[in-house]
Amino acid sequence: MARPSVPDLPTRTPGLVLSELTLRDAEAYHRLLDMNRAHLSRLGDYQEESRATPAWVRRHLAEGPGPDLRYGIRLHGELIGRVDLVATDPPRYGTGYWLCRSRVGAGHATAACEALYGHAARALGATDVFAGVTHGNDRSTALLTRLGFEPVAVFEQYTRFRLRLTR
Repeated sequence: MARPSVPDLPTRTPGLVLSELTLRDAEAYHRLLDMNRAHLSRLGDYQEESRATPAWVRRHLAEGPGPDLRYGIRLHGELIGRVDLVATDPPRYGTGYWLCRSRVGAGHATAACEALYGHAARALGATDVFAGVTHGNDRSTALLTRLGFEPVAVFEQYTRFRLRLTR
């Protein structure tokens, strides 16, 4: 059975839209990864992506996300990052996100995450979203705090955060 169409998600930021990241985005996604290799791996995160070849990107995007949601963050049509919603134990989900180094600090990740988590609550009945942040990633910690996440566990390499979508 074919996967249902994943809707584009508008954000509160003019020109910033989330759209499903698919095989047709392979070339643009590889270019974005290539420009951000050091940025993606500076804290030990996104190691596979930081070593991505065009063939790896095609395989990765061809696999499809399964029950997860995989969105490209686009600003006026330009792919500038990625945000995922991972169906770990619905209605509880995990998340991951990153932005092009040159786009960090403008509120794009905050707006993208707000749009995705709002969609998750409305369309999927999500009750919680969890995120792991590597120690030292202060920007990601600040982003999650702005969104209302709270730390729920501290591990050797990272802190786990939780956002309750239902009160």
